[in-house]
Amino acid sequence: MLNGFKDFILRGNVISMAIGLAVGAAFTAVVTGFSTAFITPLIGLATGSVGDFSAAEFAVEGTIFPYGKFLAAAIAFLITAAVLYFCVVVPMTKVQNRFVKEEEVDIKAALRDCPRCFSSIPAVASRCGHCTSEVEPDPEALSLAKLPVQR
Repeated sequence: MLNGFKDFILRGNVISMAIGLAVGAAFTAVVTGFSTAFITPLIGLATGSVGDFSAAEFAVEGTIFPYGKFLAAAIAFLITAAVLYFCVVVPMTKVQNRFVKEEEVDIKAALRDCPRCFSSIPAVASRCGHCTSEVEPDPEALSLAKLPVQR
């Protein structure tokens, strides 16, 4: 029983996930600190909240609502999401797109109906295999298959 647990813990993906969570928590702390130290006071100055609105609150019938803490957390979240998107997702998408191989087109996969007998024939066919009537090949299928347009 302990051997199974040890194998589970020492698997590569579990360790990678733990490292990713630790780095993510550290990254979140850095972004939250940046947001608290610089962004929140700048927004407070712009809105006239004496430089910092994280302590802003309002009261309704004696109940205090500290909306400034929520705004600070929302700003930290938006900054974290923007940094992750622009510094991780966008570059990784560009790298992945460089290595994507162009899929080969299967000429026989695109089917259409014969206008005479209504059976399925390849889109690039110039003659029906069922009723032998001549049909006009689909120009789009010909271009995808890199075949010359027949006239």
